[in-house]
Amino acid sequence: MHIPDGFLSPPVWIGSWVFSLAGIWFFIKRVVSLMQDKMVPLMGVASAFIFAAQMINFPVAGGTSGHLLGGVLAAIFLGPWAGALVITIVLIAQALIFQDGGITALGANILNMAMLGTVGGYYIYYFLGLLFKGKKGTIFATAAAAWASAVIASSLCALELALSGTSPLTIVLPAMAGIHAIIGIFEALITTFIVGFMIKIRPDLIYKKEKA
Repeated sequence: MHIPDGFLSPPVWIGSWVFSLAGIWFFIKRVVSLMQDKMVPLMGVASAFIFAAQMINFPVAGGTSGHLLGGVLAAIFLGPWAGALVITIVLIAQALIFQDGGITALGANILNMAMLGTVGGYYIYYFLGLLFKGKKGTIFATAAAAWASAVIASSLCALELALSGTSPLTIVLPAMAGIHAIIGIFEALITTFIVGFMIKIRPDLIYKKEKA
C-alpha cells in the first residue's frame, strides 16, 4: 500500500501533501493539548514496535504479502491524534531509510494510513465500543476497526491511483480492497491479541476518550 514515486499525478500528490500537512499540524496541536506524562514514552515505544512489525511480511495469496499497519493498535493505546502521529513518523522513516514509499507520494501514504486508516479506524472502534460493552465488546470493536482500517486505507489508495490515471478504478479498487480485506483479517488478529493481552495485565494503558 506504500505508493512509490511516479504513480500519482502532480495534482493528486500535491493535494495529498496539502491535506496531510494540515492533518499533521492538527494532530500535533491536539497531542500537545492532551499531553500526559506517559504519552511521550508510549509514543516512542509504539513507533519502534510498529516500525519493526511492518518489516515482517506474511504471505497472503497469489504471491502477494502483507504486513501490520498498526494504526488502530496505536490509537487504542494513545488516542487517535497521537496514534496518527506515530504512524506518520513510521511512514516518514520508512520512506527516507528504506525507500518504502516515495517522497512525492508520502503525503498520500500519510493521508491513507495515518489519517484515514488510523483516525477513521479509531472512531469505528470507539462507536462500536459504545454499542457493545464489556471485554467482549472491546475485542469485537478492536477486530472490526483493525480490519476496516486496512480496507479504508487501501480503497483511498486505489482512488488516488485512479484519479492519477495509473489504473482504472474498476480494476484497481477491487484488487486493492480485495487483497486488503484478507490482510485486514491478519491485522484484526494481531491487534486483538495485543489489546486483549494488555487488557489483562495493564488495562490502564487503554486510551480513554472521555479524558480528552
